[in-house]
Amino acid sequence: MDSFEVARLRGDLADFAEDVFGSLTRAGWRDRAVSYVQGLMLDGRRKSIQPMAGRLEGVHDQALNHFVTNSPWDVTPVRRRLACRMDAVIGPLAWAVDDTGWLKCGSASPGVARQYTGTAGKVTNCQIGVSVNLVTDTASCPADWRLFLPAAWDPSSPDAGPDTVRRRDRAGIPDEVGHREKWRLALDMIDEMTGWGLRAPLIVADAGYGDAAEFRYGLAERGLSYVVQVSMRVGVYPQEAVRATPPYQGVGKYPEPRYRELATSVKDLILAGGPAQAQQITWRDGSRRRAGKPIKMRSHFVFTRVRPAGRTLLAAHRGRDLPEAWLIAEWPPGQDEPTKYWLSNLPATTAKRTLIRWAKLRWRIEHDYRELKTGLGLDHYEGRTWQGWHHHVTLVSAAHAFCTLQRLHHPKAAAPA
Repeated sequence: MDSFEVARLRGDLADFAEDVFGSLTRAGWRDRAVSYVQGLMLDGRRKSIQPMAGRLEGVHDQALNHFVTNSPWDVTPVRRRLACRMDAVIGPLAWAVDDTGWLKCGSASPGVARQYTGTAGKVTNCQIGVSVNLVTDTASCPADWRLFLPAAWDPSSPDAGPDTVRRRDRAGIPDEVGHREKWRLALDMIDEMTGWGLRAPLIVADAGYGDAAEFRYGLAERGLSYVVQVSMRVGVYPQEAVRATPPYQGVGKYPEPRYRELATSVKDLILAGGPAQAQQITWRDGSRRRAGKPIKMRSHFVFTRVRPAGRTLLAAHRGRDLPEAWLIAEWPPGQDEPTKYWLSNLPATTAKRTLIRWAKLRWRIEHDYRELKTGLGLDHYEGRTWQGWHHHVTLVSAAHAFCTLQRLHHPKAAAPA
């Protein structure tokens, strides 16, 4: 947005800030939060603190930096209010889980390490943030965040180095925060948001989370439905697989029923049926148009009922049959094998078009990440503290929520610059 557009929206922004930043009660805090959000929305190639302050009238960069980096305001009430407000307005169809990277040059920023990020498509020096976003086909926004700490940043881990404690102290990482897998961070956020009085209608995620049987089991234990992408290697049993009891050998405990056959990969199971089993599904209008009409999103998919396997699930369901799930494979015409796979615990009666609509809904979180980075400076923050990172992503989320509200209430409102 240019300065004239931001000025025109000043009244709306003041009302928004009074609601969302109501927990910032110390003198000047709310004003600085509004200034930061304005700076994020204004035109400008770089949206780190100093250039933003230079574009804001009457704002000193040191005061803004102190507010973001050092002021001890709690992000949780702000995130809670943002999530509750946006949940009521958007009416999310699902909560999407994913992570994104902040490319870094040095080693001082909290959580920075050589690790894979989809942002670069390779292993590189970066931070990783995990988020849960409220999503529909037409609107979405981040609701909660966690900064991923690799094991090298955890003093209790064998991977910790001799400088781990010193690096943590310099970054201000709380003593109680250690390494947790990304899927655990996702479950933590889902629990936190549930504690705010929200209810997830459905969880969608990519294979980075779907491959973790513990994550899928954790969702099921919470009574949550999911459609999550998985890699071709994930093991399953056919739906008709049954447990059998081995013969008693006359010594020791009587054997328990178990699956006698080995689990097969989702890829091998689908390939065994061949491409003839795929059927065309159309799930929504696309963004491209032809002859003035939106082009329908369609592809070919295979649907089958399976029992997801693995030690985690076998241990959790000891003495019982493994629960059934949908296995979905996208197999476009002309391809030698499927290109994507999903597992879902939705009921067997769920319409196939509905399954695909949910499976494909995860694209909205990718849309959010692009907008947060290209328009709102998500990855422009140059601070090196744990607190500063969390303050920054919370304020960026507020800017994104405000822009989303403007687009919903005023469809011709400008997008973030």
